[in-house]
Amino acid sequence: MKVLQILPELNSGGVERGTLEVARHLISAGHEAMVVSNGGRLVAELESLGARHIAMPVHKKRLSSLFQVRPLRRLLERERPDILHIRSRVPGWIAWLAWSKMDPATRPHLVSTVHGFYSVNAYSRIMTRGERVIAVSDCVRDYIRTHYPATPDAAIRVIPRGVELERYPRGFQPDAAWLAKWQREQPQCAGKVVLLLPGRITRLKGHEDYFALVAGLKAAGVPAHGLVAGDTHPKKRAYLEELRERAAALGVGDDITFLGHRSDVREIMAVSDITLSLSQQPESFGRVALEALAMGRAFVGYDHGGIGEQLNLFFPAGRVTLGDSAGLLRAVVEVVDKKPTPGIVGEPFTLRSMCEGTLRVYEELATKP
Repeated sequence: MKVLQILPELNSGGVERGTLEVARHLISAGHEAMVVSNGGRLVAELESLGARHIAMPVHKKRLSSLFQVRPLRRLLERERPDILHIRSRVPGWIAWLAWSKMDPATRPHLVSTVHGFYSVNAYSRIMTRGERVIAVSDCVRDYIRTHYPATPDAAIRVIPRGVELERYPRGFQPDAAWLAKWQREQPQCAGKVVLLLPGRITRLKGHEDYFALVAGLKAAGVPAHGLVAGDTHPKKRAYLEELRERAAALGVGDDITFLGHRSDVREIMAVSDITLSLSQQPESFGRVALEALAMGRAFVGYDHGGIGEQLNLFFPAGRVTLGDSAGLLRAVVEVVDKKPTPGIVGEPFTLRSMCEGTLRVYEELATKP
């Protein structure tokens, strides 16, 4: 098979990482993998796998993006992929408009993945227009059923995002060289309860709740230090400064370190006492939670969306009602004191299961008469 995946950019994030993982699996199984995006730091890694990247400006939420419909249609007619897999709304509309005007007898089969709880409107509906619609969790499947009832239930496939257990083994510890470098660069963490909040710097990620938590621990005499690990888009730099000011106003400016983009989040999770997710809106899945739990590391988060599903399965001690600041402080203190152990992460929450499930969807369509 030849599979073309389309998404806005290839910089960082779960959608981008999943795109590379599916491409790798396709190539290892003897298929051909192509990706269309505006480019980014992960292009080199994608191409090193043996996949092809085609750069197109399919990332901007503006009407001028529709000028890419005809070039994409020409690309599809030239390359003749068996599967066209859309992973985001703007490129999804470009892809669907290109695809819908092609000959149904020769055009590729259309697959979409609903990666998030998008705003419910006609614009978001494009993510449910695939011949097969992949939901990344049970709660996303329920979201589709509730808000887009015209989507045939028979078209929906639940394929949880998967963790690479070989990369995130239970009990993982960084090597001595990494540890020595970390201790030199982050001496402020020594002797402290280290709380990691991973994720891009965007609103609604719960940074203010996180700062209040660190302040609450400090007031309770618990020596804690917070680490914020995540990319800051150029358009979000002003918000990053807002966050620094907010932390300072709460008296924890020196108790929070903004690490920026890190390629070693696995190692940082392994040396942190607790990793957190405090998103104000439910996450559709939350891969970072699964990675931490797979390593046997404590994870605390708000009990909604995919994070709630995972905590319910693997670490109930980490569940906190959304917005319950007292409950969040209590949960963190109890986890630090009692050190509960996460359950074992296995199928169907593995990378292999995710990739094989996606490949089965492609094969199911490609072999249709």
